[in-house]
Amino acid sequence: MEHINNYIHENKDRFIHELIELLKIPSISADPDYKTDVLNCAEAVAKSMQDAGADNIEICKTAGYPIVYAEKIINPDLPTVLVYGHYDVQPADPLELWTSGPFEPVIKKTNIHPEGAIFARGACDDKGQFYMHIKAFELMMRTNTLPCNIKFMIEGEEEVGSENLGVFVQSNKERLNCDAILISDTGIIANDTPSITTGLRGLSYIEVEVTGPNRDLHSGLYGGAVANPINILCKMIAKMKDENNHITIPGFYDNVVELSNEERRDIARSPFSLDKYKAALELSDIHGEEGYSTMERTGIRPTLDVNGIWGGYTGEGAKTVIASKAYAKISMRLVPNQSDEEITNLFSDYFKSIAPKSVKVQVSPHHGGEPYVSPTDIPAYVAASKAMETTYGKKPVPVKSGGSIPIVALFEKELGVKSILLGFGLDSDAIHSPNEHYGIFNYLKGIETIPHFFENYVANYN
Repeated sequence: MEHINNYIHENKDRFIHELIELLKIPSISADPDYKTDVLNCAEAVAKSMQDAGADNIEICKTAGYPIVYAEKIINPDLPTVLVYGHYDVQPADPLELWTSGPFEPVIKKTNIHPEGAIFARGACDDKGQFYMHIKAFELMMRTNTLPCNIKFMIEGEEEVGSENLGVFVQSNKERLNCDAILISDTGIIANDTPSITTGLRGLSYIEVEVTGPNRDLHSGLYGGAVANPINILCKMIAKMKDENNHITIPGFYDNVVELSNEERRDIARSPFSLDKYKAALELSDIHGEEGYSTMERTGIRPTLDVNGIWGGYTGEGAKTVIASKAYAKISMRLVPNQSDEEITNLFSDYFKSIAPKSVKVQVSPHHGGEPYVSPTDIPAYVAASKAMETTYGKKPVPVKSGGSIPIVALFEKELGVKSILLGFGLDSDAIHSPNEHYGIFNYLKGIETIPHFFENYVANYN
């Protein structure tokens, strides 16, 4: 343990500087205007792996953005851990809500991060978290303590659905052969309450288009006589939930397994303060499906949310029109036994069925993914738990997350290997929002904890 802490102490400033340089690259995969930046980021990731001591580094071409692969095979008879992460980031919009430039990283102290946090898009999701693994690998290489084989697979399309990663995995099963998969794209309950994510919800992501007249119309001349697609879209969305916030799509809950009272009591025992939750979000009250707690609503229940809605005139001043079209992006988070393909079809059928004849409706699926559950009795989970207990001084709490990482279920299907979700971010880190940040404490704690995972995993490997 001493060699780990000594190496981190001696290289702390460099670790932070390197991450800041990586965060300066606006690797936004959703916007084609940033294509060059995304490709440059892949090059930077590959260079960092080379500097850390990896072999067989390759920027693997796909139909979209490349996957960066590297490995260090010290002994084929030893177990192999595959590390997955992503170097692409979410768009930074709305820019006006950032207190500093999204790609001009700065370190600021906060109440939650008294040691400082790095504010930048991608700081937590996922550059700061996957980079911990590269630095932990460097540490193990420089101190001659790497106990087993390691492979890296860092992709550039996670934020747009990992469309091409599935093809890559299916075509490279031998190259990606491993005994455990380690992912840091999740978080912990708090810096004094470590946790390990043992479940992820699936995802069905859809865009809808409602068309009324064949062109925008003057609202004075045509208002009240033709369908306003914005009005109708709002009414259709409102019909997706009842007065108890229960989703109304026929068949939506057919495969949802209700938890036992004992399982619900286990969830209730997880550290959680409703008052702090509301205060952090500046809410007067919570909102959600009747009959379930906040922890249950965000972890083990399926949901439906509108992620964006637009149409008509939204610029400065007034323009009195009835829009020809209205749009919305809608996501549904799914729980075990729900299929994203099935749910997408159920949504499409229902949405079209509630549309009046005065409009035309188009439903376009974007991307989806299956839910995932990780057991807590496998060697990799035990190793992660012991590692966190060593560095945090207390045993981590197993928790189910409301987020989705679609590729995790695919890993299990194609590679036959479970993934351990060893994240170090906090809910307050504002991922996908303005002012995303990642605590210096969390970044360095991850670098400290990861070598212990490898040590424990090899010691308990069967």
